Amino acid sequence: MEAVASRGAGILAEQRKYIFDCVTPLYQEPVAIAEGQGCRVTDADGREYLDAFAGILTTSLGHCHPAVVKAVQEQAARLGHTSTLYVNERQVEAARSLAGIAPGGLTRTFFLNSGAEAIETALQAARLHTGRTEIIALRQAYHGRTSSAISVTAHAPWRVLPSTVTGITHALSPYPYRAPFGTSSDEELVEIYARDLIEVIETTTNGRPAAFIAETIQGVGGYIVPPTGYFQRMAEIIRSYGGVFISDEVQAGFGRTGGRWFGIEHWDVVPDIMVMAKGIAGGMPVGATITTDEIAGNWSGKTLSTFGGNPVCMAAMVAALDVMRAEDVRTRARERGRQLRRALDGLAATHHWIGEVRGMGLMQALELVEDPVTKEPAPRLAAMLLNAAKDEGLLIGIGGLHGHVIRLGPSLLISEAEVDDVIKRLSRACAAVEAAR
Repeated sequence: MEAVASRGAGILAEQRKYIFDCVTPLYQEPVAIAEGQGCRVTDADGREYLDAFAGILTTSLGHCHPAVVKAVQEQAARLGHTSTLYVNERQVEAARSLAGIAPGGLTRTFFLNSGAEAIETALQAARLHTGRTEIIALRQAYHGRTSSAISVTAHAPWRVLPSTVTGITHALSPYPYRAPFGTSSDEELVEIYARDLIEVIETTTNGRPAAFIAETIQGVGGYIVPPTGYFQRMAEIIRSYGGVFISDEVQAGFGRTGGRWFGIEHWDVVPDIMVMAKGIAGGMPVGATITTDEIAGNWSGKTLSTFGGNPVCMAAMVAALDVMRAEDVRTRARERGRQLRRALDGLAATHHWIGEVRGMGLMQALELVEDPVTKEPAPRLAAMLLNAAKDEGLLIGIGGLHGHVIRLGPSLLISEAEVDDVIKRLSRACAAVEAAR
């Protein structure tokens, strides 16, 4: 009897034929997702998975949320495209909604198609506002795939070409687990990182930086959470040199970290410019750069975005933000995050190769190590756990400089029962790794 060919395998074969090789899916046997609803997805061969990574934290309300679907369908039937050359009521509505939850005086928005474009816009805005050009970013950072975004990124695997953008330098990442100074208190670490930033400004720039840019929690870096007081000190330093602070909220925004709308709010700092994307519109492509009247007003030259702020994506964003408010995603992320964190801490107590559990809200990570004393990164174990979780019908993510950090970031609407299900499947996957390693 002839074996029935897998439909997913056929799709993968066609991808390898027609799509760039660099567009690389996860897993030894990649998943061809065909349908999704809430926290569940189904592949092309009918197998169901529990999605605990949400398309890299993008399907923030789960897959195909009815309110977002309805908004997209109705708007697409009425008006699909205008470009920024025309006034767009949906764009104004989305910007007003965003200004209503943004911290401080951040009220003026430029809508783009992606986080990378929003980063480019933020860097240009900072340079135009200050009349300066040099930018300071962080090691371990990831900000996107366009020229300037790659230049402020500090992950060799993601920098496929040498930087063509001058005036970019990188300070130490606020990475307590791998701080090169031994065991230190948060206060001591902050002061060390502060001295490093000052030295970077005074030795690798002309002393007149335009901006300091940082993810509030480094995403691709492996959900690196800075020590308490870090951002207050960094913002104070960059402003003392006449620069501005750009907060990258692409992954940490919109209630993801629990209790607050944006990650930076946990540190009681109002950035001068803030960048958002991913979960902003429940899965539709929207990037946003928001800033003050003053900074926005200093950009007087011509610019546009053909697809940025298009009516369909703006309608999706408005609907998504309405759901986020109605469902109180900030509180939900805090509560479900605590539930998830307790279980992850339990796994770390059982498996010594889980070197650290870290994160905030529904943005949690496991850093895997070969040895808990030497902290040697264990990409081998991370790959094993990624695939073992898939075998359990659980989709998770991977990150870290060496590909040694497991990342979880499910829908903000994930239920208590679904978190329990994630934990059970992940526990079985960890047991499989323990047996095989």
